[in-house]
Amino acid sequence: MNTPQNAVNQAKNDNQVRDILIVGGGTAGWMVAAALAKNFGNKGRKIRLIESEEIGTVGVGEATIPFIRTFNQLLGIDENEFVRETKGTFKLGIEFNDWGKLGDSYIHPFGVYGSPMADNIPFHHYWLKLRNEGIETNLSDYSLAIIAAKKERFSRPVNIQNSPMASLNYAFQFDSGLYAKFLRKFAESRGVERVEGKVSSVQVNQDTGYIDSVTMQNTSSDIAGSVKYHADFYIDCSGFRGLLIEGALHTGYEDWTHWLPCDRAVAAPCAANGEPLPYTRSTARKAGWQWRIPLQHRTGNGHVFSSQYMSVDEATSILLNSLDGELLAEPKVLTFQTGRRKKTWNKNCLAIGLSGGFMEPLESTSIHLIQSAIARLISLFPDKDFNDAIVNRFNDESKWEYERIRDFLILHYKLNQRTDSEFWMYCQNMAIPDFLQSKLDLYRSSGHIFRDNEELFGIPSWLAVMEGQNFHADGCHPLPDARESSRLHEHLLKIGSVIDRCADSMPTHAEFINKHCKAS
Repeated sequence: MNTPQNAVNQAKNDNQVRDILIVGGGTAGWMVAAALAKNFGNKGRKIRLIESEEIGTVGVGEATIPFIRTFNQLLGIDENEFVRETKGTFKLGIEFNDWGKLGDSYIHPFGVYGSPMADNIPFHHYWLKLRNEGIETNLSDYSLAIIAAKKERFSRPVNIQNSPMASLNYAFQFDSGLYAKFLRKFAESRGVERVEGKVSSVQVNQDTGYIDSVTMQNTSSDIAGSVKYHADFYIDCSGFRGLLIEGALHTGYEDWTHWLPCDRAVAAPCAANGEPLPYTRSTARKAGWQWRIPLQHRTGNGHVFSSQYMSVDEATSILLNSLDGELLAEPKVLTFQTGRRKKTWNKNCLAIGLSGGFMEPLESTSIHLIQSAIARLISLFPDKDFNDAIVNRFNDESKWEYERIRDFLILHYKLNQRTDSEFWMYCQNMAIPDFLQSKLDLYRSSGHIFRDNEELFGIPSWLAVMEGQNFHADGCHPLPDARESSRLHEHLLKIGSVIDRCADSMPTHAEFINKHCKAS
């Protein structure tokens, strides 16, 4: 019986997005495909992905932050299998060398400093109280992640009450090309259709401004010539080109080069030298910085620099002369522009990954931005009307996330005290966004750090970089003044001692990998 309610239900059903086309593979494309297949693959939706073997991926995003564990867990991926298949290692943080002054070194750790205090005031205020009274202790002594990293040890968290082991956090370092293959297998086994070929043109409806179809020059042996693909919803994972979001829809790009002046990178893998370290390394160079990412089978290296202050030849020479293993492939030069699309979601097209924006890999956020965009898409999944309220909400959240990560990256450059190059002097003296300036002013005056609206980087991260690069607070919260200094000092020393013993109780990073997830 065709009742009015049945008619309404049928109309709603007809208006659902049923056909999703992902343009581009690589890490972004296959993360999207895997997540959509997991959530929608058995609900009557067609998910297709177009990619070409002839178009290479950037393939340098080999380090991550802890949120990727949540993504893998939501997919139901076994962590040991994932690390084994991607020839990965574990990551407790990032070591920054020469970022404050030449010779300086600190680690930005995952996890907390110290332990909770009785009045719930952040731990670092007690540490600041002692330092302001002339009682110096090393902040890094109160981070289990830092101590374990320095000792080259690793363990997953252990659920022991009031133990530092319970709060240990970690991420991964892996081969992003192998991760894409791993996710492709996952996605295809759940119904995602992969189409081999290059998109040659995009057709836009002149009345609505929506994408109607993409035309692909098919390279499969069984289908010759051009093929046109229609979909309800298009997801642009085409990389820097932004084939749909920019090439077809002309969305516009917000350039942040004046704050983050690096615009080139030279990447080159080398043979592993010794056991892999459980952390990524970032070493500041004359006009940028160099990454070192240890995997099970090789070491990933790259030199990020500003073409305004250094040539490609000089940057390549610096990279190759500082490798600690045999060069395994010719250096690859990448050109980029730090910033974001003015809209990451425009009409019936959503840009995810490099097509939506680019943050240089200083804090390993590229894969996280893919992951968070996917989570936001699933929570705000549209119908064919692509309601403005949903699209605007997505874009507002994306804008906030990009800008807060941007500010955290700018922090590293702004706080340098180097005088050995024009590049670093420019970074010291450049004007910075108001949000970042307010963070610095607040910490300088009172030691306060607040996490605004669930921004990605929290108190320990800001503390690590500011103190690591010699930006010190003049004051602290008044409540620690109620604690007698000598007893407080004794208490902090005990905390440091417990953390040190916990690190000693862990297996080495290499032992842990060999036991649980050694690549074949």
